[in-house]
Amino acid sequence: MVNYNPKSWLTLIFAFHKSDTFRILWKEILYIGLFTLVVAFLELHYFPNAEVLDKLIAVYSLIGFVISLLLVFRTNTAYDRWWEGRRKWGELVNDSRNFAVKLSSILKDKEDKAFFQRQIVNYVYATKEHLRNGVKFEELDLSDEELQQLGNSSHVPIAIVKAMYTRLNALSSTSKITQEEFLALDKNLNTFIDVVGACERIKNTPIPFSYSLFIKKFIFIYVTTLPLAFVNQFGYFSSLIATFVFYVLVSMEVLAEEIEDPFGEDDNDLPTDTICERIKGNVDEVLNS
Repeated sequence: MVNYNPKSWLTLIFAFHKSDTFRILWKEILYIGLFTLVVAFLELHYFPNAEVLDKLIAVYSLIGFVISLLLVFRTNTAYDRWWEGRRKWGELVNDSRNFAVKLSSILKDKEDKAFFQRQIVNYVYATKEHLRNGVKFEELDLSDEELQQLGNSSHVPIAIVKAMYTRLNALSSTSKITQEEFLALDKNLNTFIDVVGACERIKNTPIPFSYSLFIKKFIFIYVTTLPLAFVNQFGYFSSLIATFVFYVLVSMEVLAEEIEDPFGEDDNDLPTDTICERIKGNVDEVLNS
C-alpha cells in the first residue's frame, strides 16, 4: 500500500506513479486515439452532411449518464470489498491482542506462553500469504514436527488454530485453566476462523463475469462511436474528446478491479505485511512480560 499525503495536491496531480491508470492504460489510450481519428476521418470525408449524426449528442448524453450510474455502482461495490477486508484485518489485530492479554494473565507456565506466542504470530502470517499465492513457511516459527504437520495441510491457518485448540484442551484437562477461562479463550479462536473465512469470501467471489464483460463492451462501443456525435462541431478534436472519455471511464473500471481483491501486493491493496508486523510486536510484548 502506498503511503501518501492526501493534502498535497500538486504532488498528486503531477505524480506518475506505477499505479497511475495513465501508465497502465497508455497503450489502450493510443489505440483508441488512432481508431477514433479514423472514424472522424471517415465521417468528415464520406458523410459530411449526414443530418442524423447531428442529433446523436442527445443520445450519447443519455448513454453517458447510464454508464456513469453503472460505474458508480461498480466502484462502490469494489470499495465495499476493500473496506470489509480492512475491517476484518482490524478485527484480527484487536482479537490477537485480546487473546494474548488473556493468555498472559491466565497461563503461568512459560512454555505454554511461548507456544501461543509463536502460534498467534504464525496464524497471522499464514493468513496473509494464504490470501495471496500460498503460505511461506520460512516466515513461520515452527518446530520440525509442526512444519511436517502443516506441510500436509491444505489450509494452514485453520491447522494452526486447530493446534491452539488442542493445546487449550490439554491445559483444560490438566486443570491448568478453568472451564470458564477456556470458554473465554474459545471466543478469540472462533474469531480467528471467522476472519479468514470472511477474507476468503471476498477473495473468491469477484464481480460476476457477465457484468464485468458487459461494462467493458459498453464502454468500448460508447467511446469508439463517440466521434460520430461530435465531429460536425469539433472536427478531428472529437478524437481527443473520445480518448479523454475513454481514459476516465476505463480508469474507474481498472481501479475497481484492483481494489476488489485487497489482499495482494499491489499499491492499492491492504498493508497486510505492516499489520502482521504490528501484531507480532504487540503479541511478543504482551506474552514476554
